[in-house]
Amino acid sequence: MASLIPGDVCNVVITGGSGFIGRAVVAAFRERGAQVTVVDREPCAVQDEGVVVIRGDLADPEIRERAVLPGTDGIIHLAAVTSVLRSVEMPARTYTENVAITHELLELARMHRVPRFILASTNAVVGDVGTSTITDDLALRPLTPYGATKAACEMLMSGYAGAFGMTTCALRFTNVYGPGMSHKDSFVPRLMRAALTDGGVKVYGDGLQRRDLVFLDDVVRGITLAWDSGHVGRAIVGAGRSVSVLELIETVRQVTGCPIPVAHVPAPGGEMPAVVVDISRSAETIGYTPAYDLKAGLAATWEYFLDHDRQKVR
Repeated sequence: MASLIPGDVCNVVITGGSGFIGRAVVAAFRERGAQVTVVDREPCAVQDEGVVVIRGDLADPEIRERAVLPGTDGIIHLAAVTSVLRSVEMPARTYTENVAITHELLELARMHRVPRFILASTNAVVGDVGTSTITDDLALRPLTPYGATKAACEMLMSGYAGAFGMTTCALRFTNVYGPGMSHKDSFVPRLMRAALTDGGVKVYGDGLQRRDLVFLDDVVRGITLAWDSGHVGRAIVGAGRSVSVLELIETVRQVTGCPIPVAHVPAPGGEMPAVVVDISRSAETIGYTPAYDLKAGLAATWEYFLDHDRQKVR
């Protein structure tokens, strides 16, 4: 299958295109000359004649059918319930938004002969492996509705690839951070807001739990590489280096020059001791290796917060 190169014009549908990752993916495909259709419940501020915005709920058949048309070259499906906590609180809705909608999009892709389908997945599909390294060939053993729905989506995509020849690729992202995430409540933006306000942060337990944090630009590049590669299956997109929460805090202190005091609080039940991933196979399957180390990524994120959020937190 031919890849998209700069100057080519193709038609890409990006669900969740108004979100943190979605906005960056839209910009990347527009830079490559693609015509982009964004589907999102949230408004999209992009003013670009090469971007068509369809605002609405993907649960609505009319919204889906307006977005996925004959001549569509691929779907990048980022929209989903992504909160583990919310998935536990509302498993039925998580199933509908994650599995049922993915199936309906796959059906439209089959009907209109859309050749590519890329899904934002998660390493939560393999459950808690303790401090062991996560590889893309581990058995699926999700422990939450969120992980289970993403595992189900991966199986649906495998079935559509096998039966209909569709090029389907599930990208298992680790913890994504970067510019544009000031509205998020994950730990990196909390640290950035603490630095802006001379505040502190709460740390669960001893802070030695380890996480793989991947910079937004690397995630976007992983998506474009998956698009170009024609790889069918799954690939882990991460930094390939896990750091402790305390190491993350110390790196943010270095980048921002702020002390960021820490208060240790009891860890909630189910706190994973580590997320350690092996990304070596992703270099073979989609050509992915990360370009940003943690300090460089956090520095770029800090510049964004200085430019966009300094006044908001004062």
